[in-house]
Amino acid sequence: MNLARAVLAFLALPGTVAFAVPLLLVDHPRRFDSPGFILLLPGIVGLFACVRAFYVEGRGTLAPWSPPKHLVVSGLYRYSRNPMYVSVVLILWGWAAGFHSRALAIYVAAVMVAFHLRVVFGEEPWLARTHGEAWHRYKAAVPRWLVGRV
Repeated sequence: MNLARAVLAFLALPGTVAFAVPLLLVDHPRRFDSPGFILLLPGIVGLFACVRAFYVEGRGTLAPWSPPKHLVVSGLYRYSRNPMYVSVVLILWGWAAGFHSRALAIYVAAVMVAFHLRVVFGEEPWLARTHGEAWHRYKAAVPRWLVGRV
């Protein structure tokens, strides 16, 4: 597994969604208020933990063109089947809160809907086909987001 591919995938996907686009949406950057850090920092730590898990345990990247070869079920994946998306959403809400930006709040809501649709209609069916019974056991034991057993 090539580290350069993992870095490229990070920059292209969550780098764009969680960092580049939000900074472009802030119409006049002003002081970033501390409430934003309460969400932003755990989101960043979680995102890096998930990227590392995909690279080390999964032997792949977060990119659809180079997905993990193995089902990742450790670390944050013990609590949510999608902690990478949860982490990106925390980062985005952190930006929205820190900059007091309505445009960013609308962006976060749209991203959350897009993530949900991607997971339900794209990723979960692919995981079921790719990992079979291991996926079904994992799905039964770990919630999609952070609560419930969907």
